Amino acid sequence: MSEKIERKPDVSLVVVVYNIPREAPRTLLSLSAAYQRHIDLDDYEVIVVDNGSTPPVDRQLIEGLSGNFRLIRIDQALPSPAQALNRGLAEARGDIIGVMIDGARMVTPGLFHFARHGARLSDKAVVATLGWYLGPDFQWRSMESGYDRAREDALLASIDWPNDGYRLFEIGSMDESSVDGWFKPIAESNALFLRREFWEALGGLDERFDAPGGGLLNLDTFNRAIEWPDAQLVVLLGEATFHQLHGGTNTNIPLVRQHDNWSVWGPQYASIRGRPYGIPQPKNGPTYVGTLPRSMLARFVRAGGQQLEQLTIPPQPS
Repeated sequence: MSEKIERKPDVSLVVVVYNIPREAPRTLLSLSAAYQRHIDLDDYEVIVVDNGSTPPVDRQLIEGLSGNFRLIRIDQALPSPAQALNRGLAEARGDIIGVMIDGARMVTPGLFHFARHGARLSDKAVVATLGWYLGPDFQWRSMESGYDRAREDALLASIDWPNDGYRLFEIGSMDESSVDGWFKPIAESNALFLRREFWEALGGLDERFDAPGGGLLNLDTFNRAIEWPDAQLVVLLGEATFHQLHGGTNTNIPLVRQHDNWSVWGPQYASIRGRPYGIPQPKNGPTYVGTLPRSMLARFVRAGGQQLEQLTIPPQPS
């Protein structure tokens, strides 16, 4: 009797979960083989790292999903997700590895398919998805106008999610780090994919970013990758992450408290990197991979129009 040889996945994704019992099931469903398109379930794996949730993430949640999911529990968890992400990176088997610092972000159905294509374009490909919120505006603004979990649930019901994950664009708004990010520099990516060797060269995520939620950890990781010699930014055209309302450390608090956070996080970044934080400027223009779903075409056209308005037309010779 021959033993079954387990196939190594092409892509691994590490996603950190902490005290989000309403949001995590939706996120993980959006990562499942029942939702993702144009990729076989054996081609990718999802490593869910429970960073000390109380109560712990129910293993039955993972077992009920189609696809290759693994659950890792960290009991003595630190406030920052850096250690949890590095634990997941160490467990990943794929040659292409993605990280999601926030397990409250649902994704679009072509994430794994197009991330795999993008990462194969270059040894130093930095494959980035743009970040969106569920709701009509930046979530802190939406909350000031009465946006809450019940309204978010109603929005998702209005598009019959999860039957067509691309309809999330109909009920979402770009987040602060990604506004018009097809044509402008972005600050971070909440589903960032690199080749395994690239992650090893970077040394994973920097655990000195020890603030609750990580502070500028995600921005630092993206910045270091983009600034690496020969790095090539690859932007997924029609794939994105969508942040659910969950009381996030910075995304779901009033603007004045966000400023308070930055008054702590900014100096920490400067002390670690020896310079103030700034949005990275890629040495090379981005490469675009993917398709444009009909549900987000209007936003793409609007972003392109704004970019054209900012161009200076040189005077023509008479």
